[in-house]
Amino acid sequence: MARQMSFFWWALTYMTCTGEEEKSLPTAPSKHRQLGHLRRWWNPPVYRPLVDLLTMEERHLIITYRFDRATIQELCTQLEPDLISPIRHHTGIPPEVQVLSVLHFLASASFETTVAMASGMSQPMFSNVLSRVLSALLKHVRSYIVFPQVEDLATVKGDFYALGHIPNIIGAIDGTHVALVPPRRSEQVYRNRKSYHSMNIQMVCLADQYISQVNAMFPGSVHDAYILWNSSIPYVMGQLQRHRVWLLGDSGYPNLSWLLTPVRNPRTRAEERYNKAHGRTSRVIERTFGLLKARFRCLHMTGGSLFYSPRKVCQIIIACSMLHNLALRPQVPFLQEDGPDDGVVAAVEPVEPVEPVDSDEEEAEEEDIDNRESVIQQYFQ
Repeated sequence: MARQMSFFWWALTYMTCTGEEEKSLPTAPSKHRQLGHLRRWWNPPVYRPLVDLLTMEERHLIITYRFDRATIQELCTQLEPDLISPIRHHTGIPPEVQVLSVLHFLASASFETTVAMASGMSQPMFSNVLSRVLSALLKHVRSYIVFPQVEDLATVKGDFYALGHIPNIIGAIDGTHVALVPPRRSEQVYRNRKSYHSMNIQMVCLADQYISQVNAMFPGSVHDAYILWNSSIPYVMGQLQRHRVWLLGDSGYPNLSWLLTPVRNPRTRAEERYNKAHGRTSRVIERTFGLLKARFRCLHMTGGSLFYSPRKVCQIIIACSMLHNLALRPQVPFLQEDGPDDGVVAAVEPVEPVEPVDSDEEEAEEEDIDNRESVIQQYFQ
């Protein structure tokens, strides 16, 4: 009907005009313009309701997004310059909605479609938002994941000594696996010793479960000791050796001058006491894994495998580690609807590879063993 009226108006005007007026007459509307007009009339734009940070209850925020309102607003303020793009590429989604949708995805381990519907956007739009927020977070990784500095060593050593009465400890190190869907061309590289595909993550934590270093570059088939030698830990601990400090690791790591491992076959009471103290102190890394995995279910096995490339999986792990440390600063309470969880996962940061130590150097190996024996004889006799 609209098309017929438009054509009738043009024909009537053309028939009643003079020759000079004919030059200024509008041309007949094209078929494309007419159909576009009808399309806009029958299919008006639909705007979905977006999530609102200010109208949510505090408990709902902590359960759904793992943070309280003040912490989320602080995070949005920090990431806002990177989340507001130029006008021609602007998504129209406020930074608060982008941050809330990504926090919901990390905490719930839901599919992108489900999180997008809950946040008021489409799935392709949420996929772009996820990449944008992860990139914005990684720009601030150095301010969230920090290894203990020289001026902080005394406090860190005191906190670890309160756990198991082992002196001069500044961190506990261990590794765990985060499941993912592997690339087809290198599927066998990501299969770990438990027969599922994953990324092998190395993490160092403090006595208060603060993540101080993370390496998420290696697939699940790589051994923990290999990741250790190809991380920044040997270089950093070598620089701190003049302060006589150590890390604690399990029996999967080598016994080094800066890394204390348990005695495999204890023969004396001193060695048994050392192993018990070692277990009480190094258990903090397992508690950190459990808290991290329970807070961000996308890293948990019950949340399924991550359907992303290994590079993006590493970004997700690093972002979760940063947010974990952020939750520890204001002491945000951890609440969830399905109760506590006991799991294991880890955390993150690409570093420059370090040349491994030759295992055939007998003098260095004897020096490392003597170092652990001196600790046992000095503190556990």
